[in-house]
Amino acid sequence: MLEKYPKIKQEFEEIEAGLSDSAILCDHKKVTQLQKKHTELTKLVELFEKLKKTQEKIEQTFSLIKIESDPEIIAMAEEDVAKLRHEKELITKKIEIELLPKDDNDEKDVIMEIRAGAGGDESALFAAELYRMYSKFAEQKRLSIEIINLNENEIGGIKEIIFGIKGKNAFRWLKFESGVHRVQRVPETESSGRVHTSTVTVAVLPEAEEVDIDIAQNDVRVDVFRSSGPGGQSVNTTDSAVRLTHIPSGLIVTCQDEKSQIKNKEKAFRVLRSRLLALKQEEEAKKRGDERKSQIGTGDRSEKIRTYNFPQDRVTDHRIGFSVSNLPGFMNGNIETLIIKLLEKQEEEALKNL
Repeated sequence: MLEKYPKIKQEFEEIEAGLSDSAILCDHKKVTQLQKKHTELTKLVELFEKLKKTQEKIEQTFSLIKIESDPEIIAMAEEDVAKLRHEKELITKKIEIELLPKDDNDEKDVIMEIRAGAGGDESALFAAELYRMYSKFAEQKRLSIEIINLNENEIGGIKEIIFGIKGKNAFRWLKFESGVHRVQRVPETESSGRVHTSTVTVAVLPEAEEVDIDIAQNDVRVDVFRSSGPGGQSVNTTDSAVRLTHIPSGLIVTCQDEKSQIKNKEKAFRVLRSRLLALKQEEEAKKRGDERKSQIGTGDRSEKIRTYNFPQDRVTDHRIGFSVSNLPGFMNGNIETLIIKLLEKQEEEALKNL
């Protein structure tokens, strides 16, 4: 592992020199890229220095053992070596994780879509609960939420909601939530007390910036219409709702949450760009032969990823076979334990394939 250090240290020193170069400092984009790389390499350099010192201590202790004759001192030195070797293994593992290819999307903001699936009103009610769960989790992580489009039913359930989540590592925290979420419980709307199974679909997209996706105006048909609320009742007297149809891909995005047509159009284009970026990245992955068929899944929204079993007070993630209890707490946004397990599984699989 230490053989890799000289090259990394050289790159680190070159970046530090670049960050003090007045010619580079004039280029904001270049400076941002260098600062990001500098942060990544700082952690690696610190770990390599720690590994180097640990290796030196091991060698020094071995030298002592060779010349020492006192059995007590030798035993203590051997104990020290065992501890240092364990420390070396831990540091090496951390370095391996830091050297793994980074997901460029991890630091992006998120466009999240939740849609009721099988189960009628019960599915819509659970979709509303999932939205609340993600809102609470975002609050814990100091991420901000903005509703882009909301379609509710008459009893307070959500047929569809599209919302943005902004903040540090938003996509990293939520990228494994894409797929079918299954709920098993006695519905509030059910009087006979039978357990029903309903589903809700979640899609998590890295939010695309304009530089990521260039959309030609001729490729998009823009329709405006009057927005409506639950049951089709009119909630606006002006044609403020916007529907975008991307002709090449066939993607359709509707936004009616704002009273302003201009704001609805801006939000709809944010969603369209993000969906197009997700399609582009998927196509690029296929060209590389990277089907992303890992144990934690493909991110396909048709894949059943999780079951929320209320009678048994248990949430099970089927991709890693991991379950947690205290379902009320989980639904209140305490989902970090499960997310960390998924992130660890991703790292474990990446290390195997390294």
